Amino acid sequence: MARIVQGTKVVADGGYDKVFREAFEIIEGEKLLHSYASYLSTASGPVIGTLYISNKRLAFCSDFPLTHYYSLSTTTPNSYSLHYKVVIQNEQLRTVNPCTNRWNPSEKYIHIVTKDGHEFWFLGFISYDKALKNLIEASYSHPLP
Repeated sequence: MARIVQGTKVVADGGYDKVFREAFEIIEGEKLLHSYASYLSTASGPVIGTLYISNKRLAFCSDFPLTHYYSLSTTTPNSYSLHYKVVIQNEQLRTVNPCTNRWNPSEKYIHIVTKDGHEFWFLGFISYDKALKNLIEASYSHPLP
């Protein structure tokens, strides 16, 4: 159901390119190359969103805002909602690794590691092989020194 909602939102908002440009500040000379519906694995569970691949960076934005609750006093709880976003410049990519669940080979993941050691796990791709190929190509656009 979430995929249908996402597709409807993208069409209503004018396509992936327009949604990407509205969600992220555009870098001069940047072109959106590919976009994939996916999930980002987080400590509190998977977050559904879109992974964008441009000629300059990878960017993930959740489909829905996530709400954070906090309290400045013991009597008044407060909250705010933000879209979950991750941005990785292509030159910061160290590795893009295909991964498969050994107990359920149909569950495939893409593990991304940055040069500064941050790790990101993306899953739930409809076009896993295409996403993997394009992410690997993005990592090769700025090879390690």
